[in-house]
Amino acid sequence: MSSPASAGNLDDLGTPNWAHLDRLSDQRGMFEHAEGTQRRADHGYCTDDNARVLVVTAREPDTGSARRLTRISLRFVLDAQDQNGQVRNRRDQLGRWSDVGSVQDCWGRTVWALGTTAALHQDSLIRLLARNGYDKSVGQRSTWPRAMAFAALGAVAIIGLEPDHAPSRSLLADTLDVIGSVPTGTWHWPEDRLTYANAALAEAVIAAGASLNRSEDLDRGLAMLAWLLERETAGGHLSVTPADGRAAGQDGPGFDQQPIEVAALADACWRAHAVTGDQSWLRGVRAAAGWFNGDNDSGHAMFDPNSGGGYDGLLVDGVNLNQGAESTLALISTRQRARTLAPMP
Repeated sequence: MSSPASAGNLDDLGTPNWAHLDRLSDQRGMFEHAEGTQRRADHGYCTDDNARVLVVTAREPDTGSARRLTRISLRFVLDAQDQNGQVRNRRDQLGRWSDVGSVQDCWGRTVWALGTTAALHQDSLIRLLARNGYDKSVGQRSTWPRAMAFAALGAVAIIGLEPDHAPSRSLLADTLDVIGSVPTGTWHWPEDRLTYANAALAEAVIAAGASLNRSEDLDRGLAMLAWLLERETAGGHLSVTPADGRAAGQDGPGFDQQPIEVAALADACWRAHAVTGDQSWLRGVRAAAGWFNGDNDSGHAMFDPNSGGGYDGLLVDGVNLNQGAESTLALISTRQRARTLAPMP
């Protein structure tokens, strides 16, 4: 599935286009998949995407579609929590949960979403509800590095409000342990293989190191991100890890490339700049926004300007025209990060 190559205006980063997210949602939550622009209700909902909604709407004024989506997704995410603070992920179109609580990625993204909403949202009741949910899940732990990394980003948001909040500080310390050390040599990464949302690991280490005043961890996270950004850049544009991952010795463009990887890079580079003040990190955010506008390995824009949706994958000769929730939210998140940094050096 492909689209003609096109380039958008990188300076046009105003209010997000919520139209496609409105199309993907109903009174219960955000549907996960789409065929083209049409939601696939039969594929149901997932907590991962509804948590992502909260992260991006918390950054915006509480009006219009952002207001509606916040309340729908907050109700969904809070309902996904079990009594112990673990989180269910899969729900069918009739509202029935098909799995049990876990501490996989959906738990991590829930803690991220609730912590971010509790810290940033304009509405005091929404902040309170989110904080109650955050407190319910922050004591859980996962052995999955990405789940811990996502959760750490929520903990950092809470520490921004309460620097001595012990449960959040404990989560950050445990996250650093789970992600682990970085080997010396040419493969400067704590895992043998790059998989998905890789930059979230680097961002979590950067944010945790800064929040805990652990300079060695901050430096480790910055080194991880610098290595990843260099590895995922080619020809002056982002050339990110493909969906099936990448190990040492696997070089050159890989496909399919997915928007989640680009959004994670934008977040991590934004964080690195926020923590260090180093202007050079802004170029990473700019490159992430450019990737969606066609500055990528295939030269195709990764969004539909008419629908407001993000395409699901960059192919060697075009794009996957399906516009799922994850891809659209990655587009919005990346543009939010680029917007906060304009004008760029």
